[in-house]
Amino acid sequence: MTHWLLVTLLSFTPVLALAAGDEFACNVLAMSKAERAQHRVLSRQLFTSVREKQELADGYALRLPPGQWLPAAKWAALEGKCCPFFAFELASSTNGGPLWLRITGPPGAKVFMKDELGL
Repeated sequence: MTHWLLVTLLSFTPVLALAAGDEFACNVLAMSKAERAQHRVLSRQLFTSVREKQELADGYALRLPPGQWLPAAKWAALEGKCCPFFAFELASSTNGGPLWLRITGPPGAKVFMKDELGL
């Protein structure tokens, strides 16, 4: 199940979502109803704009269009509220080159990302 679909479902019944053998838990109650709605929109926007995905040792790197800087930063801020075990890094290239969003975490978080974020 893709992450934005999971977030959509959970936005109607906020609960604690557990995955990856219960090693990691997303606290969807960390976001207000308005933040969950914004996160849902940003998730859809972010994941449909991914141009390339690279697997990293501890997560994934997503290449995004340069214009996605602010939506990606907003998404990461909200995602970090419910999943504080993720680390986020945004890097842009010169002259309007690609934007990279790196999502990393502790051992085992990569499986969680794959399952919950659809990576």
